[in-house]
Amino acid sequence: MNKQNNSSDKNSSNKGSHVDDIVDVSNVVHEIDNSEDLTEIKWQRSEDGSYSPSSYINRELSLLQFQLRVLAQAASPRHPLLERLFFLIIFSSNLDEFFEIRVAGIMQKLNIGDVSSNDQGMRPSEMLKEISATAHDAIDEQYRILNEDILPALANDGIRYLKREELNAEQSAWMKRYFTEQVSPVLTPISIDPAHPFPRLVNKSLNFIATLEGKDAFGRDINLAIVPAPRSLPRVIRLPDELTGGKEHHVMLSAVIHEHIGELFPGMSVTGCHQFRLTRNADLDLADDVEDIAKALEGELENRRFGDKVRLEVTTNCPKALSDYLLNQFELDSSQLYRVNGPVNLTRLLFDFNIPALRYQPFTHVMPKAFRRDVDNLEKPTSMFAAMRKRDVLVHHPFHSFSPIINLLWQAASDPKVLAIKQTLYRSGTNSEIVKALAAAARNGKEVTAVIELRARFDEASNIAVANYLQEAGAVVVYGIVGYKTHAKLMLIIRREEDRIRRYVHLGTGNYHAGNAKAYTDYGLFTADTDISEDVHKIFQELTGMGKPANLKKLMHAPFTLHDKLMGFIDDEIVHAKAGKRAHIIVKVNALTERRLINKLYDASQAGVKIELILRSICCLRPQVKGLSENITVRSVVGRFLEHTRVYYFYNDGDERLYCGSADWMDRNLFHRVEVAFPIEDKALFTQIYQDGLQNYLKDNTQAWTLNGDSTWQQIHPAAGEAAHVAQEYLLKAINGVEPAI
Repeated sequence: MNKQNNSSDKNSSNKGSHVDDIVDVSNVVHEIDNSEDLTEIKWQRSEDGSYSPSSYINRELSLLQFQLRVLAQAASPRHPLLERLFFLIIFSSNLDEFFEIRVAGIMQKLNIGDVSSNDQGMRPSEMLKEISATAHDAIDEQYRILNEDILPALANDGIRYLKREELNAEQSAWMKRYFTEQVSPVLTPISIDPAHPFPRLVNKSLNFIATLEGKDAFGRDINLAIVPAPRSLPRVIRLPDELTGGKEHHVMLSAVIHEHIGELFPGMSVTGCHQFRLTRNADLDLADDVEDIAKALEGELENRRFGDKVRLEVTTNCPKALSDYLLNQFELDSSQLYRVNGPVNLTRLLFDFNIPALRYQPFTHVMPKAFRRDVDNLEKPTSMFAAMRKRDVLVHHPFHSFSPIINLLWQAASDPKVLAIKQTLYRSGTNSEIVKALAAAARNGKEVTAVIELRARFDEASNIAVANYLQEAGAVVVYGIVGYKTHAKLMLIIRREEDRIRRYVHLGTGNYHAGNAKAYTDYGLFTADTDISEDVHKIFQELTGMGKPANLKKLMHAPFTLHDKLMGFIDDEIVHAKAGKRAHIIVKVNALTERRLINKLYDASQAGVKIELILRSICCLRPQVKGLSENITVRSVVGRFLEHTRVYYFYNDGDERLYCGSADWMDRNLFHRVEVAFPIEDKALFTQIYQDGLQNYLKDNTQAWTLNGDSTWQQIHPAAGEAAHVAQEYLLKAINGVEPAI
């Protein structure tokens, strides 16, 4: 067997152990009795192996369905109250990005021509119509949950967002002073007249449109004005304890401005005031032939604030004449207008109250046993290098601590034997301990190379700041390859030990970001394996230098070998199934959109391969379609943590293969990014990932949703008499000792 796939060599002595102990997989199509659950659609397969457009789910509509699964968490009483509010805010933020990027992209296609794409079989106008209908219903439901469920429940626990009419005399007087001292000085009312055309408003900013009567100081009869609310102003303002008895009582900035907007127009009467928010295209357009990526990005970041208009939000009580006026100004139609029953900017709603009873039960992030201090000598720090020389070490975030990654870098920064450190950074943050340790290493004379991906969406400015900071410390900073985002999660430390050079490596499925590691599920592997270390070294050479693609021994590497290897692994399962052998594939990724992999999975299903997909968000594959995908099931788990692990499992006639990696099964990851997938060769770690990271999620009957062939999602519930199983809560109990909420 090829050395790249020799993870199976270490497991061949116990063939089938991971599968046989857990599930009995029937792998022949005609033996599976699921005909009642199958969807019947018209689909065709061409001679070249491609399938008709009806065989696929639209990418954008699938992503929107994921947002609805997030919204469902806000309505679920399984989550503590403040966490439900947080899910509501996440939904708002996600939907903002959906309009800024995905809807904006469809609108650009519509401007070119209303032609159906080969990939999705829908015209842009059809997609926009369906998105509009779904999004309008979802936003109505979002504000219903807010107003009917969450806000009344919060009020019962002493947390209130007070309306103007609910303030007593003392609170109203305080609010007036607050407006005069804190708000009014930074507001700039803009009248609409021939000398003052409609202002250019920043993306997603809070604004007010006011109707006026009377003449101003210059004798002008102006009846309209716009008042932008600067982002420097807090959107939620806490009332002083002496006015609330110490309770968590707040007022919205919109209420403060509504109440006192008349003071901005002395001598005139304000007859109406209504808040609104405009969403713009926020995708960056960066040419591949730029001379300096950092400088080009800095220019594009300013353009993001004023991209093309895609959505207008107003409150439900905004008169139609005013909303029509705004639509006309922004060149939008009525389908792009969203009336909301509450604040138009829920993403900035305050939720982080220190009330433990209304939050998830806290837990201690566990340190992996290999990296724990010696109980007999707690003063002596554990040598990360010594631990990694003994065996591979796996961390499963957020259940395991992120600190081993930081500790490894700090030890390397001060270790005189360490010669060089190389690191990829996708999202890290300027205050990151990772970045500080790299800077310290550079100052200590280590050769530090940081491959920083400046184009990580919405983190571009932060990444530019990180690059500048590291360069000032003496590190070598490169920005990867133009046209290919560097998305791989790699750390390489070169150390001189006696008369030889030894390399130490960390590879991960998630970003080098301590905050993300507390909220995202991810795997990280610490290893001193010679072949893997050599492979990582070659990849860094690719990223910083020039030459042909590296010939790697164990790692799969996009955009060069990863896609072909995955296609080959699926082909192997097809061969086994056709030979009457057990054939099984389990894939856990964030999204599945790449057409050739989907086609190959369809082929595998028709050959009798059992395929289980665990996808967080987008799925363009139609499962459980008669004749097409009868052997494929798709599920999504949405819960306390954002599912982010990428795991690829192939039974391979008992000679099992299991890889973790940074790549989703999407076109961009497989062909337009630098990605790495790494084999899990240690038998114990293999079993741990298979049990905890795959089978555990396939057992979830409470926070899981299944995808039907008609593209609808259905939440799973425990059957009568069946115990509830929540994958994330199982891991919290097994690893962190936290008792489940159910």
